[in-house]
Amino acid sequence: MGKAELTCDCSTIHEDTLSHVRKHMLAEDKMAEMSKLLKVFSHSTRIKILSALNCHEMCVCDLAVLLDMTKSAISHQLKVLRDNNLVKFEKKGKHAYYSPADDHVKTILDVALEHINE
Repeated sequence: MGKAELTCDCSTIHEDTLSHVRKHMLAEDKMAEMSKLLKVFSHSTRIKILSALNCHEMCVCDLAVLLDMTKSAISHQLKVLRDNNLVKFEKKGKHAYYSPADDHVKTILDVALEHINE
């Protein structure tokens, strides 16, 4: 597709379309929250962690071995995920076991995978 085909050279403003979209677009604060959430998914390590946790709850030590990373690096990424309400943890003895915060996390990953597989 050429550059000329990607531009609109008309001077007509479609007020009905603009009115409809303005009524249905998300509020700025909600768009900002969505943008922040989607940025969390932009780091491959966080995707790997979420993918692993969708299979089974895991502790930092196991995640570190699985992903061949330091416990410190895994802990840092888990903090980002916790701060964004994507994972939760439960203390069992000396270990903290992490799991997805809710079913939405798996849904987001599933939809993303479905999209890239199209």
